[in-house]
Amino acid sequence: MKYIKGFLGKIEENIKIYLSHRPRFYALIVGVGIVLFWRGVWHSTDQIHTYLNIFQNNLTIDGVMSPWWDGLLSFIVGTLILHFTGAFTSSFIGNELILSGLRGEKRLSQKTETEVKGEEQFISDIKKELGDMTEKIIELENEVHRKKHIE
Repeated sequence: MKYIKGFLGKIEENIKIYLSHRPRFYALIVGVGIVLFWRGVWHSTDQIHTYLNIFQNNLTIDGVMSPWWDGLLSFIVGTLILHFTGAFTSSFIGNELILSGLRGEKRLSQKTETEVKGEEQFISDIKKELGDMTEKIIELENEVHRKKHIE
C-alpha cells in the first residue's frame, strides 16, 4: 500500500510540475475536470431520482438513452483529473479557506467584537509603521541624492 501511495504521489507531482509550466493547458484540463465532476454529480442524482420515481420522467436526462454508469464515470474521471492536477480542494474549497484552517483562524462570524477590533487596531498599527518606513526611505533617498550632487 505504501508503494502504491508513493507511486501515485510521484505521478501527481510530475503532472503538477508539467502543467505548472503550461498555465493555459493547466486551466483547460482543470476546467474539463470540474465540468466532468459536476456532470457526474448531476447525472448520478438524476439516475437515482429516476429509480426512486419509476413512473415519472421529468428529468434533465433520459433514462433510456443514458446508461447507469454515465454519471458515475463522469464523476470518477472528473475526480481523478482534479486530484492528479492538485486542483480538487482549491477548486471547491478555495485557497484562503484552506490556509485559514491550517492557521487555525476563525471565520469572521465566529470572532467576538473584541477580536475584530483588536485585528483592526493591529492592521492600523501596521499601516502606520509602513507609512513611517516609507517616509524614512524617502528621507534617505533625498539624502543620497543631495550627497551625489555635492560630490
